[in-house]
Amino acid sequence: MPRGPRGEKRPRDVIGTAVKVVKILKGEIEEDIDPEKSAAAVELGSRGGKARASRLTPEQRKEIARKGAIKRWSKRRDPPA
Repeated sequence: MPRGPRGEKRPRDVIGTAVKVVKILKGEIEEDIDPEKSAAAVELGSRGGKARASRLTPEQRKEIARKGAIKRWSKRRDPPA
């Protein structure tokens, strides 16, 4: 059986996946997520971001923010139908 990004078992077919998602949302079954792994990942991720930010100069941070804003606002939006 295929495994999800956190190692959990997932159904192979689309319908099985849809049924599992509905059961999770209705509370019939529990989603099997290991909270210890999630907490460790969050801690490592935040530590990495802080370390990177401390090495950047204000000009570099400004340039990264500018590029992000341009990319975010330049996405093409379809007109409402």
